[in-house]
Amino acid sequence: MLQKISLLLCIACTIVLVGCAKSETPTNGASATTGNANKAAPAPAPTAGTAGAKIGVPECDEFIAAYDACVSSKVPEAARAQYKSSIEQWRSSWRKLAENPTTKATLVSVCKQSAESARASMKTYGCTF
Repeated sequence: MLQKISLLLCIACTIVLVGCAKSETPTNGASATTGNANKAAPAPAPTAGTAGAKIGVPECDEFIAAYDACVSSKVPEAARAQYKSSIEQWRSSWRKLAENPTTKATLVSVCKQSAESARASMKTYGCTF
């Protein structure tokens, strides 16, 4: 029962992250008042324990590596930080699930589902993974 709930929670979070990953330009003029209207906000610094670390599940590690490569090379700089944030959120939550032997088995299907969703949404940038 706990496995099913964890799996559904992971899938729901992944769908929300991918769905919310669209970039929108600010329309309220807040960036223009600071004098940096043409500059994108700097990406948040990844936490020391999460950046580039492996999950320990090959399907997850391969998906994150391919997604990161796509974002780094094909997503416009202005939208890149938002996608990088999603990668770090996946790494963090999937690593926690991988640490628990009960939930680690569900990660294969979660990562495959995430890859399918991301594959569809990242086609707009010309990404194939």
